[in-house]
Amino acid sequence: MSDNNATLTVGGATKDYAVMDGSVGPQVIDVRKLYANTGMFTYDPGFTSTASCESGLTYIDGDEGVLLHRGYPIGQLAEESSFMEVCYLLLNGELPSKTELDDFITTITRHTMVHEQLTTFYRGFRRDAHPMAIMCGVVGALSAFYHDSTDINDPLQRKIASHRLIAKMPTIAAMAYKYSVGQPFVYPRNDLSYTANFLRMTFSVPAEEYIPDPVIVDAMDKIFILHADHEQNASTSTVRLAGSSGANPFACIAAGIACLWGPAHGGANEAALNMLREIGTVDKIPEYIARAKNKDDPFRLMGFGHRVYKNYDPRATVMQKTAKDVLEKLGVNDPVFDVAKELEQIALNDPYFIEKKLYPNVDFYSGVILSAIGFPTEMFTVLFALARTVGWVAQWNEMISDPAQKIGRPRQLYTGPTQRDYVSVDKR
Repeated sequence: MSDNNATLTVGGATKDYAVMDGSVGPQVIDVRKLYANTGMFTYDPGFTSTASCESGLTYIDGDEGVLLHRGYPIGQLAEESSFMEVCYLLLNGELPSKTELDDFITTITRHTMVHEQLTTFYRGFRRDAHPMAIMCGVVGALSAFYHDSTDINDPLQRKIASHRLIAKMPTIAAMAYKYSVGQPFVYPRNDLSYTANFLRMTFSVPAEEYIPDPVIVDAMDKIFILHADHEQNASTSTVRLAGSSGANPFACIAAGIACLWGPAHGGANEAALNMLREIGTVDKIPEYIARAKNKDDPFRLMGFGHRVYKNYDPRATVMQKTAKDVLEKLGVNDPVFDVAKELEQIALNDPYFIEKKLYPNVDFYSGVILSAIGFPTEMFTVLFALARTVGWVAQWNEMISDPAQKIGRPRQLYTGPTQRDYVSVDKR
């Protein structure tokens, strides 16, 4: 708590409101007593100026292009760590020792199987069902299969549910893909890493064994790290809001998946890839740049700018190098990547983009990488959900453990009709 107060005068009455300090970042005015003191609420569509919770997980400085997980820069984690290590960090607050990491990996590995009856659940969907629709349904249904980890007041059950969600999400995602292409489900293997296991379950077929390429495994692991958590975004806030009612963890994560499905949130990398494909070749870039600058043209450059970052997205730097490594390893000479590289250079040097702070973001390159590996575009958001599950779970656990936590109940500025009397239908 800061020594300073914020003073608000309403109708001649003056009240002081405490100013709170975080460990880093802007100060926050505590307005919890605002309605009691003044009979007024704040009006903040999108909650862009409202701190909905206290959290020690992730910090973003959008102006400086900083993203920290428990204090560690995202670039260092992506280059030097592993996704399993980042999962442990987000869940437990500190990086693990060798023994702690080995035990954690063993626990997650032993939870990767899903209940066999879930295969029947999958077959209830139409063959052409979107994989995200399947993910929403299957993750929500997990509470019907794992009754022993739905008591949110039991720390052990919360821990078990957290491990199950992180472990089973790759299996669920791979099964959604297999179902969509009409191939048999592939069971997980305990001798493979988390990411290698997912790639094998996705691309292996009974006719021949799939041996995950280390370069592709490393690229996917980095993608998972870069998407693991991102502070109080729409889907994370959805998980917290659902959890504030006391809903079981599987229902809360299913709610997060549903929110992520929105094109303004999880579908941005697909939109960026489609844009690059629409441009097609480097020589057409000037035409599309001109269209992007034209306010009367509906065309928009996707993969540039960010709701939070007003500087270069720190995740995009890692993603650019990863894209280069993947395309070189696979021998892909993709004109889409040439367009992406040229477009990035133009955006970083063009006064129009600099003035509007439209820097490339993580979605700009991730779609190119995933497409090169072999994922169809409808799987992109599924992969995002897979990676973000650990962030959702860590945020949910933090919320449940917070003594200040209350059920979410935003207020509104009502602009509808005032009270009026009912008139029977024959008199209207």
